[in-house]
Order: sequence, then structure tokens, then C-alpha cells
Amino acid sequence: MDAHHATTLTIDLEALTANYRFFVDHLAGCACGAAVKADAYGCGLERVAPALAAAGCRHFFVATLDEGISARQVLDARAEIFVLNGPVAGSEAEFGNHALLPALNDLGQIERWQGPAVLHLDSGMSRLGLPPQEVAILAAEPERLGGIEIRYVMSHLSCADEPERPENAAQLALFQTLCAQLPTAPASLANSAGILLGPQYHFDLARPGIGLYGGNPFAARANPMRQVVRLQAKIAQVREIDSPQTVGYGAAHRVTGPSRIATLPVGYADGYPRSLSHKGFASIGGVRVALVGRISMDLITLDVSALPPQAAQPGNLVDLLGGDVDIDELAAAAGTISYELLTSLGQRYRRRYLGRTADAVPS
Repeated sequence: MDAHHATTLTIDLEALTANYRFFVDHLAGCACGAAVKADAYGCGLERVAPALAAAGCRHFFVATLDEGISARQVLDARAEIFVLNGPVAGSEAEFGNHALLPALNDLGQIERWQGPAVLHLDSGMSRLGLPPQEVAILAAEPERLGGIEIRYVMSHLSCADEPERPENAAQLALFQTLCAQLPTAPASLANSAGILLGPQYHFDLARPGIGLYGGNPFAARANPMRQVVRLQAKIAQVREIDSPQTVGYGAAHRVTGPSRIATLPVGYADGYPRSLSHKGFASIGGVRVALVGRISMDLITLDVSALPPQAAQPGNLVDLLGGDVDIDELAAAAGTISYELLTSLGQRYRRRYLGRTADAVPS
């Protein structure tokens, strides 16, 4: 960490591409794409997408048209970029201008579209996608698809992170039934966890997301993925206080005896969730320390009383995410999931990218 930077977010692109190859190996010949929506899960689309392309990825999934345009700016013509939310009425021309492929989610989008696209089927999520009754309409009126080149038929698993859930098999069966009613086309169903459910979920193209970025694909199993993200901050100040003194807004933490409190320059404005107040934890030299008091906009406070004084001095590094702080455990403490922690990462950190495709150049 540079001397003049108080906080650094490190993204390990070599670990990211190793995670991509992990999924490729599990797919045994099925194509492996990548979800790079939400600025590549907070890790930086302009760095992540080219790194994945260099690893052999040719299929990229974003949520919105604007994300698709950003992805096209850093990916060459070999990359297929799919926009999951589909075309908003009046935006169709922009898809062609930037060589983007929409996921068509309803009959209205299908009616307005001409050209290559993905048909998105709702197999049980009840969000986006054509429900069974609309698939039945397409089967009965195939001329509705006359001007569309169906590149893929896709759906999305709702419970793949819990392999024992019966919804997984039910969605698989319904997806197969719906696909059989439509013109023959390659199919895509599996996300990160779906890939690990087994080959029956693989079809022709898989779309890993959270696993690429180091999150655990499963809710209650050991994480097989390599760590990609590490957030570190330098201690700004250490205070020695004693009862009945308090820490932070609302005097919400009252010490019960002599204590040392370290303040770090990270807060909810940086995406460090306020819900971790009194619940969060960090690591200093491999030793876990508790977050005390309320998280404020720019600062958090840690109880470092159990550490030797020399281990917690101004300027010393603290791991807040990654390193010895597991992203899924921290997310659970915050009452959320790793996806939200990653996609909330702020812009005030100094960002550092590691790996050959990044040339270790900071942004």
C-alpha cells in the first residue's frame, strides 16, 4: 500500500481467471460465459472483462443497455454481450449500434425486435422472462418469432445455492418442457452454483457470476473459489479510554474498563454497511478484532485492547474484507449476502489490480 493512500482495494485478476478456469473444467466442453453486470460485481468492468476475455471467455452478461455499451468499449468483436433486462421501448437501435444481444423477456419485447436475441423463459423465479402461458402462445403462433434469430434460450435458477432444494429439479424439468415447445436452439440455465449441481444443468452455455469474484456459490458448503477482493485500511488514530466513556454516534458503545480504540477511515459512504455496527470484525496481523460503536459515513472504530500496543498503531494495516476476513461470513454478520458487499464497494479507495493482464497497474 502506498504511503499516501489510507485505504486500498486490491482485485486479483489472476485469481479471477483461475476461478473462471475452475468453472470451465467443471463444464467439460460446454461453453462458459461470465456475468459482468454491476461493474463486474463492483470489481471494475474495464479491467475484469478484458481479463476474462484473455482467459478465453466469449460470452458476457450484463443487466442494462448502458452496461452493455460499456462492455463493448473494452471487448472486441469476438465477444457476445447479452443484456438481461432486454430492450426498453425505443432503445432497439442502440443494441444494433453496439452489437449487443438482448434477452427478450415478454411478448412486447418480442414484437418490437428483429434480429439475433436470447429468449428468456421464466421457469420459477416469477421475475423477468416468458411465463409458460406466453411460451404456449409462441408455440401456437410461431410467426411471432419470424424475424428473430434465437441464439440461446435461457432461464435462471432460484435455489441453486442450496442443492437439496426440490425447486432445482422442478425448474430443470419445466425449462426442458418449455424449450421443447420452441424452435430448437442452444440453451443456458446454470449460474455459479448451477454449474456445480451437475452436468444435467449445464446445457450449452453456463453463466457463472459470484463464484468468479470469490464468493461461495453454495450457502452451506466450503468455498472452492479463490479470493479475488481484499480491502485494507490504515489505522488513523488510537485512543485510550476508560469507563464510563463511550464510542461513536449515539454513545452506542460504552466501555467497561481500560480500552484502546482504533479509528479507520472507512464508512458507509465507502460501501461498508452500517448494519455491521456492533457486529462487524476485522483482522490485524491475523488476529480478529471487533468493530464497536456505530459505523459513520467516513469512519469505523475497532476495539484493539487485546493486541499488543505495537500491533495497533497509526499507519498499521487492517484487513476489512478478504485476507483473514471471509466475505461470506462478513456478509452474514451484516444481514446480507456477498453480492451486496461487492457491488456496494465505493469509489474512494485506491484500487490496485494484480495479475498479468493487469500488469499490476493501479487505477
